[in-house]
Amino acid sequence: MKETIKVNNLTKKFNNNLALNNLTFVVHTGEIFGFLGPSGAGKTTTIKILTGQLSHDGGDITILGQTPNTFQKIANQVGVVSDTSGFYEKLSIYDNLLAYCKLFSVTRTRLNTLLKQVNLYNQRKTIVEKASTGMKQRFLLVRAIIHQPKLLFLDEPTSGLDPTTTKKIHELLTNLKKSGTTIFLTTHNMYEATLLCDHLVLLNNGKVVEQGTPKNLITKYNSEKKVTLTYKNGTNEIIPFIKLKTVDDFSKIETIHSCEPSLNDIFVTLTGGELND
Repeated sequence: MKETIKVNNLTKKFNNNLALNNLTFVVHTGEIFGFLGPSGAGKTTTIKILTGQLSHDGGDITILGQTPNTFQKIANQVGVVSDTSGFYEKLSIYDNLLAYCKLFSVTRTRLNTLLKQVNLYNQRKTIVEKASTGMKQRFLLVRAIIHQPKLLFLDEPTSGLDPTTTKKIHELLTNLKKSGTTIFLTTHNMYEATLLCDHLVLLNNGKVVEQGTPKNLITKYNSEKKVTLTYKNGTNEIIPFIKLKTVDDFSKIETIHSCEPSLNDIFVTLTGGELND
């Protein structure tokens, strides 16, 4: 399988503090790759290094056949959404995006379609400095994908958004993947990662603590099979599967469902902390 990103023993220090400790992972072409971890785990630092915004202290990196030092050669093939993404605050959302359209020879038709997909078309005339955080988040996403990049970096793309808009963005990302865009997604949202990601890395304190597909990780850490009992009085109980035979009165039970560990459960098992800390 073709590799879009290859990272081997990546390290980064800030003063004497080790922010990234020998990270090694591969992102395959055309997949959504999840980079999961709590705040301060090193997710944003990694994106800044991969996109040439920050130097690294050790390790090897290849992105679309280039290194961070030669990132400018592939800059027009990459889209980035992060908390440091800049824009013209005195212009409207639409005028900001029109400037990008001209830069990449993109039609207004495509721009309007993208704005509608993220529920921003009716607010397109809003001056950026007066836009809400959620509007700015969606604006930056549209700007990052307007030129149909081969590789898209997203740093917490749905943070603070309402459920309806979040669902639309998930649909948009899925369609981007189908069209061949490789997506590098950082998030601490376990549901989002399970829903979207083909492969993922669990990061804690600058170290990779586990990686694989969501399904394989859940299977790996589901050694003690459990079930959820929902009683007719509305209460729930989680018990090991082997203890089902000890239940006294099944007539009190409404439903029985298998209970698999979530990515957050796995993270707690590995680190003692939670992904959404």
